[in-house]
Parts: sequence; C-alpha cells; structure tokens
Amino acid sequence: MDSISPDPTRAFVKNIKRVVVKVGTAVVTRSDGRLALGRLGSLCEQLKELNTQGYEVILVTSGAVGLGRQRLRYRRLANSSFADLQKPQGEFDGKACAAVGQSSLMALYDTMFSQLDVTSSQLLVNDGFFRDSGFRKQLSDTVNSLLDLRVIPIFNENDAVSTRKAPYEDSSGIFWDNDSLAGLLALELKADLLVLLSDVEGLYSGPPSDPKSKLIHTYVKEKHQGEITFGDKSRLGRGGMTAKVNAAVCAAYAGTPVIITSGYATNNIIRVLQGERIGTVFHKDAHLWSSIKEVSARDMAVAARESSRRLQVLNSEERRKILLAVADALEKNEGMIRVENEADVAAAEAAGYERSLISRLTLKPEKISSLVRSVRMLADMEEPIGQILKRTELADKLILEKISCPLGVLLVIFESRPDALVQIAALAIRSGNGLLLKGGKEARRSNAVLHKVITSVMPETVSDKLIGLVTSREEIPDLLKLDDVIDLVVPRGSNKLVSQIKESTKIPVLGHSDGICHVYVDKSADINMAKQIVRDAKTDYPAACNAMETLLVHKDLINNGGLDELVFELRREGVQLYGGPTASALLHIVETSSFHHEYSSLACTVEIVDDVYAAIDHIHQHGSAHTECIVTEDCKVAETFLRQVDSAAVFHNASTRFCDGARFGLGAEVGISTSRIHARGPVGVEGLLTNRWILRGNGQVVDGDRGMNYTHKELPLKA
Repeated sequence: MDSISPDPTRAFVKNIKRVVVKVGTAVVTRSDGRLALGRLGSLCEQLKELNTQGYEVILVTSGAVGLGRQRLRYRRLANSSFADLQKPQGEFDGKACAAVGQSSLMALYDTMFSQLDVTSSQLLVNDGFFRDSGFRKQLSDTVNSLLDLRVIPIFNENDAVSTRKAPYEDSSGIFWDNDSLAGLLALELKADLLVLLSDVEGLYSGPPSDPKSKLIHTYVKEKHQGEITFGDKSRLGRGGMTAKVNAAVCAAYAGTPVIITSGYATNNIIRVLQGERIGTVFHKDAHLWSSIKEVSARDMAVAARESSRRLQVLNSEERRKILLAVADALEKNEGMIRVENEADVAAAEAAGYERSLISRLTLKPEKISSLVRSVRMLADMEEPIGQILKRTELADKLILEKISCPLGVLLVIFESRPDALVQIAALAIRSGNGLLLKGGKEARRSNAVLHKVITSVMPETVSDKLIGLVTSREEIPDLLKLDDVIDLVVPRGSNKLVSQIKESTKIPVLGHSDGICHVYVDKSADINMAKQIVRDAKTDYPAACNAMETLLVHKDLINNGGLDELVFELRREGVQLYGGPTASALLHIVETSSFHHEYSSLACTVEIVDDVYAAIDHIHQHGSAHTECIVTEDCKVAETFLRQVDSAAVFHNASTRFCDGARFGLGAEVGISTSRIHARGPVGVEGLLTNRWILRGNGQVVDGDRGMNYTHKELPLKA
C-alpha cells in the first residue's frame, strides 16, 4: 500500500532545548527592498512563544545592508533637487549601507520584542574574531549568561568593518556569510538544532520554479550531493540556497541537525519543533534512513495517471468486475474495517470532539451495507467512458465525433468521513480516473484500512497505485503545485480549507465553501407540509452541507398563525433560533450577527420577507448558491422561484436534504459543487468526465478550404 507518511526521523526534535534560527534578507525584506514587517512580526512572536516554553533561542539575522540602502536612497531622494534627479545616480557603498542599516534593524527588533515583553541583545561579530580561542570562550560565556536571563541574543556579521573581499572557508571553520555564521554559532554554542529560514519551502531537486522539481524532505549527502541543480542566487543577500546547503551540511555532519524551511509561513518554526514533516532536514545519521522509501507527491500523482490510462484500456465489463470485487472485499472485511473505525471513534471521543464529527466518523454496519450497495449500483450503471455525445459529417467521408473521457487525476481532500473514501474511490474507478485521497486525521485508521481493502483487488494490469492515500497534510502544498499532473482538486471541508486551496494552486478547484441553504415558506403553503419539510431540512442531519440554515417566512403567516407553528416545530426539535431584524423583534429571539452563517448544528436563522421576490433577493444576497427550497401551493409563485433562484439545486415542496448524489441516483458523489463551470450540484460520474474530439477522414486536407464542400450534417449517435 503506497502512502505518504510523516517522517519518523523527525523524532529527534523532542529532545531539543537550544535552537539557533537564521533569517535571511529575502525573508525580512520584500522584493522592492522594503521591510516585510508582517513576516518580522510573525518571527518575533514565534521566538517569544519558544522563549516562554523554555527553549533557549538564538537569532542570526540578515537585512542590515538592504535596510541601510533603502534609508539612504530615501534621504537622497528627499534632499535632491530636480536637476540632481536628472543626473545618473551612483550606487551606495555597501559598508556605509551596513553601518546605517544595522542600528535601524536592531532598533526594529528591540521595538518588536519589547511589545512582546521579551528582552533582546545585539552581538556583532567578524570572521577574524573566531581565530582567537579566548574570544570563542568569552562569546560562549556571554551567550550562556544571556540565555539564563531569558534574553534572546541577536547575531549579525559586522559588514561595516569586515575586511573580507570574497567568500572563503578554511580548516578553522571561519564563516563567509550569515548562513555559515549560523552554522558556526550552532556548533560553537552547542545548539541542538539550527533552523535556516528561506524564501522557499526547503531544498528542491532543481529550481523551485520548475514544476518537475521535488522537495527533498531528508538530505543524504551520499545521495544528493552533485545531483541537485540550484536556482538563482538570493535576490538580495550573498547566499541563496547553495550557501544554506553548504552551511547545513557542515553543521549537521559536525553534530548539529539542521532544517531548512520557509520563513514566509507564520508558524513554521513552531511546526518544526513539533516534529512536523516540513522543509528539508540535514542529519549526520541521514544515510541510515535511506532504507525508508520516500514516495513523493509527484511520484504518487504520476503513478496514478499511468494506472488510470491502463484502466481506460479495459473494456466496460472488466471495469465493472473491479467495482464488484471492491464491493465483495468491503463485505468480506467488514469486521476488520469496524475494528479500525472503532479505534478512531474512541480516540475522537477521548479527545472531546463534537458529536456531529463523531457521527460522521462512525461506520455502523448499515452504513457499510449502504456503501456496498452504492458500489454495486455504480458497477451496473451504463458505461460512461467512450460514449459518443455528438456525430457530425463535416464533409463527404469526414466524420467528427465528440466522445466522453476521464479527466485524468483527481486530488480529493475530504473531512472526517471514511465513507466518503469509498464513494470517491468507486467513482474514480467507474469514470476511469486516477485518484489521490487526503482524509481527515481523525479517520486515519479507518481510511488506511479502507484504502488497503480497495487497492487489494486492483488487477495487476491496472496497479494498486491507481488510488493513492496521502496521510500527511504537509504533502498538500507539494500536491497543489502539480498542475501538470493533477487535473482537478475537490476539497470537501470548511470554508477556510476551500479558500486556502483556491489561493494555493493553479489546478482547477471544484467544490463549495459554504452550505447556506434556505427554505422559503410562502403565504399559500400547506403549513403541515411546511412543518414537515422545515423539520427534516434542519434536523435530519444538521451537520450536512444541505441542511437548512435560514428559514424565510412570508409576512402574511404572522397573522394566520403559520409562523408560530413553524417556530414551535423547530423549538420542539431542540433547534436554537436566531432572527433577522424583523423576526428577532417579533419572536423575542437573539438577532443574528450575519445572515451568511453556516451553523452545521441544531440552530438556524429565521427572517420575515414580503413576498417571493424578497425571498429571492435575500437568497442571492446572503446565500452560497448551494440548495434552496420553496414551500407553496401556488404553481405560478413556485415557477418564479425555480427559474429565478441562481443556486446549484432549487426545490419545490421537498426538503433540501434531497441534494445528494445517491438520492439523485448518481450512485455516489465526490462532492457538491456551487461552481458554474464544468459540474454543478452533486458531482457523480458525469462530473468527473470531459470530452475528446475524434475525426475520421479519407485523406482530406484543408489547403485553404479550396475544393472542400462542408455539409455540417448532424448524424445519429450510432453509425
């Protein structure tokens, strides 16, 4: 079973007490040379947290030259006449920039740390100082005293008076930039870890801008030295990744582990010390870990694509038999599946998770039976691949066909619902797509056993690599870069998750961020029917994305008692009510802070509207284009609602809970999409297909269209 697992070798971070953090010029400044105050603030906040937790933190910082150059440029601009500005402007002396910038940089750190109630200190050093053993001892004593006082020492090379003209190294380990200074200090001060913050996520096998480059999680000198192609040098500093790797190798093989990671993220230092698999680790024992096979994100995606192409070669009956084998395997292994699922449920309960999550997590026998039925339903559905959608005669004996075909490789990131894994995997098999799955950590055991059961029945002609299980969230950023391999991302989770994914990838994203569904009860509604629909829409499964979150009621129902009956029905079911401005005053309930709110629990918003048009306007203004319902006996009003509401699913006299792939007869769903492009609503097999054009000719050529007699005649789909 191929999966991406957290690197067990990060366990060494549990024993760390003293850590050196080096931040480079590309992190502390923006591309235009201005200070990146947000990143600096995040850095200081992380160091403050570590300091509070008892870590001994030492900071090595770059940025003085860049900051000094910016200040001098501003002063020259402010003091220049118009005539001066017409003349060529010479560049400033680097040492002068360093002298000006150093005091400014330290003043900034002092201000930021002071706001956090942390004391910092400045230590400027030159490479020549380290030739003196007395200096080394005094340096160590001073730093130890500062750390005992919970003071953060901040080191920088004193570029203003440095006599070096070119980078060099010698047998004494003298540094030539702040990366090698950080490595030297880590050894001199006997640090347990050195963290080098960069403007990329770690060391790649090639330039990070190259989509074929892979993030190297563990650097093995014997394996990687000489095989890596470095990108451009740092845009501002002297180092870049080459300098970082050199410093990391020297420090790691002398006894201090090193991790290179991004300084752009707001919490990467904390995550490193929590043992998360981010960045690139350098360790003297790394060669002993080489037996651990590391399956990269790209490897998994490429393998899934290759397997999907093999799957597509099979005929319809062969693909059908794979799905039937999956259904049989699920039945046969139900006991093992339930044991692993019960362990997940017990862990979730012990961790104090909400009942709604535990409900989604639990695989009861009836749920497993339902999954088996849905897989067999998919097996028996009409063959979706290679269907002729359109046939056109372009000219005599020149026939054009539009046929259905798989999208390619899907990446589906879903919440803690292990049953979703089965549905999505079955849909991928039926539609001929490769698949990468990332489930919620709460369902780790359940997902692993389901993945094992499903892939165990894959024929060798296809390979079990058709479906890959991603078990570490740290791999998601790498996966989202693979727009040349992965064809569609389907996130099933919170609004925050969907937004983050959309901002982090060039791959098309299919899904919905919110499920703010409305039920509008019109003045002509059958109140008994309305009560039944409203109750079901809210209480059948409150955590579902198709549950009602807002109840809109026609104003005429205030006087005839209809509103009171609806409110009583919801309260009888234990629903907490919040109101819009009108309903809150009328019903004496708390006014909602926002109409655009997904409760995902036994709570909802109630508001009064003037008519169907006001209801439609409210839905368009505050909804999420998921699922809406009107309850009315007036067919004309119903048609107005059905035609004008711009949502993925719009119902008349039926609960919003019907918006579901299985209930729609799709067999299963990969998710529900509120997108207006490609697929919309519950996405089943059809939503995972695209099309190709097949042209069959008899030697025809365009030749400027001379002699071509286009007929553009529509033909029957079957010849």
